[in-house]
Amino acid sequence: MQTPSTVFFLPGALGRTEFWHPAAALLQHAARQVHVDWPGFNGVPRDPAVTRIDDLADRLLARMRTPGALVAQSMGGVIAMLAALRRPDLVTHLVLSATSGGIDMGAFDAEDWRPAMRAAHPGLPDWFEGYRDDLAPRLPTLRMPVLLLWGDADPISPVQAGEALARLLPRATLHVFPGADHSLGCTLAERVAPLIDRHLSLPSEIA
Repeated sequence: MQTPSTVFFLPGALGRTEFWHPAAALLQHAARQVHVDWPGFNGVPRDPAVTRIDDLADRLLARMRTPGALVAQSMGGVIAMLAALRRPDLVTHLVLSATSGGIDMGAFDAEDWRPAMRAAHPGLPDWFEGYRDDLAPRLPTLRMPVLLLWGDADPISPVQAGEALARLLPRATLHVFPGADHSLGCTLAERVAPLIDRHLSLPSEIA
């Protein structure tokens, strides 16, 4: 059993590493903090070896030399799930905010964010938009503690998606913020940080 010595913060599809800075600055947990970037996003040079979401998960795992926690926003939540499924021995805790988590969003009447994203940011890589794998059948195998952070006014990732993830993940806790939208991990940092601190203190099954 252990608490994480490193916390990796994963941004969403815009690759904004600064998204998690406000909450990270408020954490009391004495862990090293790593803000992960995505090649080709937010001004980071492209990497020819990165052509799909799975490559970003591989890149993340290559940085995790010892077990650590993953705190992830939106698209970052899919990458966090992929990493946890591949190497559950390296992921002590998961914090997922406003994400699909790799499950099919078709049943939740979720707003398609892709057209607006493409129009506003034409220089982004296009391969990440086509990810369609459904991780739902594999999620019950994950045994680490999972904190789900959701807003009930998020059209991109409706609260029903968080509820579905809470049913699939054996050690999940869902916290819903009334009136909050897709950016709650940043805009509600002062309320999110204590929840993350408490979550990181939970025992992990990693020896």
